[in-house]
Amino acid sequence: MPIRQLPPQLINQIAAGEVVERPASVVKELLENSLDAGARRIEVDIEGGGIRRILIRDDGGGIPEDELALALARHATSKITSLADLEAVGSLGFRGEALPSIASVSRLTLTSRSADAEHAFAVSSDGSDRVDAPKPAAHPQGTAVDVRDLFYNTPARRKFLRTEQTEFRHLEQVVKRIALSRFDVAMQMRHNQRASLRFDASDTRQGWEKRVAEVCGAPFIENAVFVDQQIGELRLWGWIARPTFSRSQADMQYFYINGRMARDKLIGHAVRQAYQDVLYHGRHPAFVLYLELDPTLVDVNAHPTKHEVRFRDQRRVHDFLFSTVHRALAEIRPGDEDSGAVPADHGLAGLTAMATTSLPPPTTPMMPPPTRYAVPTQGRISLPLREHIANYERLQSPRPEPGATPVGMSTDDSDAAPPLGFALAQLHGVFVLAQNAQGLVLVDMHAAHERISYERLKTALDGDGIRSQPLLVPVSVPVSAREADVAEQHAEDFQRLGMEIERSGPESLRVRSVPTLLAQSDPAALVRDVLADLIAEGSSSRLRESINEVLSTMACHGSVRANRRLTVPEMNALLRDMERTERSGQCNHGRPTWVQLDMAELDRLFLRGR
Repeated sequence: MPIRQLPPQLINQIAAGEVVERPASVVKELLENSLDAGARRIEVDIEGGGIRRILIRDDGGGIPEDELALALARHATSKITSLADLEAVGSLGFRGEALPSIASVSRLTLTSRSADAEHAFAVSSDGSDRVDAPKPAAHPQGTAVDVRDLFYNTPARRKFLRTEQTEFRHLEQVVKRIALSRFDVAMQMRHNQRASLRFDASDTRQGWEKRVAEVCGAPFIENAVFVDQQIGELRLWGWIARPTFSRSQADMQYFYINGRMARDKLIGHAVRQAYQDVLYHGRHPAFVLYLELDPTLVDVNAHPTKHEVRFRDQRRVHDFLFSTVHRALAEIRPGDEDSGAVPADHGLAGLTAMATTSLPPPTTPMMPPPTRYAVPTQGRISLPLREHIANYERLQSPRPEPGATPVGMSTDDSDAAPPLGFALAQLHGVFVLAQNAQGLVLVDMHAAHERISYERLKTALDGDGIRSQPLLVPVSVPVSAREADVAEQHAEDFQRLGMEIERSGPESLRVRSVPTLLAQSDPAALVRDVLADLIAEGSSSRLRESINEVLSTMACHGSVRANRRLTVPEMNALLRDMERTERSGQCNHGRPTWVQLDMAELDRLFLRGR
């Protein structure tokens, strides 16, 4: 067939296939246009799940009469004028494709009034490449976009839409995500003339948290830690849920880059890595996070829907995200306002449900997660770790200060008790029962001691450094030319983690030494996995994770075992160490180490006050 120029309408419909997937896509584009126009209040009216009608009104700057028809023309925009503008774009939309693409697959009416106009004007499109001349209309300052009969002229696309309820759920989720991007903008939505969502504008943290709770649920904000960290031009702030508030799906993860919704592999990897040491296997963290940086450091034009982005310095951004979230999780201590305890909001039934449904049962009790690499036994470890496990196993109680209450005794003044309280008794040689100011604390002594031992081993290892062990016979690893190049570029990173590699040919590497803790592992598998991470993510924590798995195994075997009787001073020593230890709310495998039952909860269990 001969080469022919496509007609404008078909061009727009092809573009619509990239931008307009379903009614939710239309709402996303139109809401972003309203935000770009400076709107402080947005109203969304939906009929038939958005298939019959989508009407979005805002109080933004509006569009002058002579620009209304141009707004429906492809690649017409007020947001960029040059390549320099594109490289530093700060608006949510900038391609000029959204309105014409939507107009090509619907019956669209655009009504707007600019600030200096006496009245509004409207233009209409019926899905063809023809746009009516602007006509006078009644409308306050701002813009209304009325989209009817979506995909009426592309029946093949319409067939792939789901039921009205399903399409509305997708649409509602988009409105919620955009509502989290701008706390200073009020939004409300109605579906089939009935109120669905309402978000009030706020400029206070209390108001922000109210909106977060409305989107993510009150339990999220009750179990979240607020973070705010800035290094240079990078700033990360928002809320991360405690590890005990984990999800079976990655359905409560909201991330914004300069106010733009983003789903990026680098971001996901950095956050997952930060949670790795405290999250149960197969669970997903929950968070609402905002990354702010110079617009020139991020390319938002990497995908038609603009969900995916590309950072100029991926390694730096990844490390900043990881370190900020990792440190915030480490700083959660018992007694903090945002403690790491398992909430007992739903009573013992809730705790039972969490144990039986939220966390899948391990196949082997108290065993570390499986690793792909062979793990050496503790007897083969030659690092001078100062035998922390053996020393700590004695659980010696610190000497009390003169005049202080002995650690083996409870006190009548519960307000003076430390965060985890004073030990009362031991239950079946497994749990420590303690009394604090709020009520009763239950501690899994093995899980708690395991975390304490693990953190001490990591601290000792960091102090002594990761020692390497030369291989008697260097191992040759065949790789691709690209992998060999990456290995050369990151040779210092390998060496810092105790692995010495060198390039021995265009497509081969030679491993001369490995970390002592991984002496029994497969060097070739380690190298290939690390290189795969470096190529995909720009960084790799594979070696460190493998080393930590060995330390976790050591801590597990060296911790106090179930059915071992502890004295009251020993139990109190354990509680005090938990209060001082990072990440003590979870064991090495992500299970909770303690729970709190307050007096009100205990009263409810015994029907007191009824």
